[in-house]
Parts: sequence; structure tokens; C-alpha cells
Amino acid sequence: MSNVTLSGVATLGDRQVYRLGYGAMQLAGPGVFGPPKDPDAAIRVLQEAVAAGVNHIDTSDFYGPHITNQLIRQALHPYGDDLVYRYQSQRPPR
Repeated sequence: MSNVTLSGVATLGDRQVYRLGYGAMQLAGPGVFGPPKDPDAAIRVLQEAVAAGVNHIDTSDFYGPHITNQLIRQALHPYGDDLVYRYQSQRPPR
């Protein structure tokens, strides 16, 4: 049993996910802007997280911008049926 499974489960929408997920914010470059210095390493981090049992990834188009979502697609597509991709968005001010 991995540390991920030991974290317990929670409900995210209509899905059950482990409480320990992966926050993709730091995959982008310095200050969460632009590409990472080593995109291949970022891809390996994502693949290892999923291999370790992580079944939900938290991301946003603001990270990079757009960089983390591109890395996630490169690393994990086609997505497994048990992987939840949680996308944050912000409503523009009125």
C-alpha cells in the first residue's frame, strides 16, 4: 500500500479520489511563469506521481500560463479512467 492510498479518500464531484493529489502549479517556470527549465523532468514528475497512485491533479491555465496543462497532456494522455483532472478557473471581475 502506497502513502497515497494511506491518505484516505474524498469525494470530488461524483468521483472518489485519494486525499493526496498533485498540485501542478510548480511545474511551470520561475514565479509560475513560462516553461520549466527542464520540461522532461516535469513530465517525469507527473508520470511518477500517477505511478505512485495519485489519481487527481489540480491545475489551472494561469500556471505558465497554459504550460502546466500542456505538460500534463504530454505526460499522461491518454488519461486513465481513474484520473481526475481538476481545473481551476477564475471568473473575470465584473
